[in-house]
Amino acid sequence: AMEARSTAGGADGPARDMVGYGNPATRAVVAWPHGARVALSLVVNYEEGGEYTLLNGDEHAETFLGEISGGVPVRHARNLNMESVFEYGSRVGFWRIMALLDEHQHPCTVFAVGRALELNPAVCAFLRAHPRHEVVSHGYRWIDYADVDEQTEREHMRRAVRVHQRVFGAAKPLAGVYVGRGTTHTRRVAVEEVPGLVYDCDSYADDVPYWVKVQVNDGSVRDHLVIPHTLDANDLKFAVAPGFSAGSDFLEHLKDTLDTLLHEGGKMMTIGLHGRLIGRPGRIAALRRFLEHVHSLGDAVWVCTRSDIARHWRAAHPPPTADSPTPPRATPAMPPWGRATDQRTNRDRP
Repeated sequence: AMEARSTAGGADGPARDMVGYGNPATRAVVAWPHGARVALSLVVNYEEGGEYTLLNGDEHAETFLGEISGGVPVRHARNLNMESVFEYGSRVGFWRIMALLDEHQHPCTVFAVGRALELNPAVCAFLRAHPRHEVVSHGYRWIDYADVDEQTEREHMRRAVRVHQRVFGAAKPLAGVYVGRGTTHTRRVAVEEVPGLVYDCDSYADDVPYWVKVQVNDGSVRDHLVIPHTLDANDLKFAVAPGFSAGSDFLEHLKDTLDTLLHEGGKMMTIGLHGRLIGRPGRIAALRRFLEHVHSLGDAVWVCTRSDIARHWRAAHPPPTADSPTPPRATPAMPPWGRATDQRTNRDRP
């Protein structure tokens, strides 16, 4: 889909693509490395400190994705209860998630808000010291950009890039962007303002990556990779209704998702995590049990970063041309998921 430049009231931005890759029964199953049937991306959202607060120059306090449901924005005043919920994420929850991932030697992709990184040097130092984990820009602020003009959004993108470069340097090049609550301009702004951008995740439209064409300000058109994120296999549902009321709900949903994708084969599964949500002691146990389930499946599941997925996809499924089909070309479909394949050992994990 072309990134349109229409100025018709509110209808600018990318064209919609209702077809995607079409009927999966008519195309081959995507092949992942090591013969895996599912690529599993663990995403840790690091947002704490970048939310709405008077301390960041906002006119109201945060109300979204905390333990306080149905909150009304507190205007011209701080909400210390909500602030402390977010502080739990950076002080405790983030470290609890990272300790669990280290136990299993799993990599993750951190969606990091620039302002949040500025406020926690300890998190920055940890991520610098752990090359296994990727860091993606989650924008400079964790806010809704719907009412933000394009120039301000562009400046925030530039600030996020500067923070990333200052904190991580060449050790962790900035390959991806996920704003989350963006605008019709977000993808184009990211392509124009993030040097070396490889992909963005501002979509929920598929179970595999896909290519779009983005027209930038100089009139040129660029092929751009989209690696979709998720809002269902995401611990945010502990904080929104209808959602998960207990860790067991989350665990059952994750296992059902993975089992379905294993049966289909050639798919990607993303799990969204937040320190202030899944990082609570009563919820982290569900993530632990899920990772134990993943471990039991051996090489059927490739646990990877989003940059790993992007590198594989660019090599195996480059942007479509007039001479190549839009659906990804891949190996023939593997046998149905079942007892014949569920006893393999995982060569990448202890």
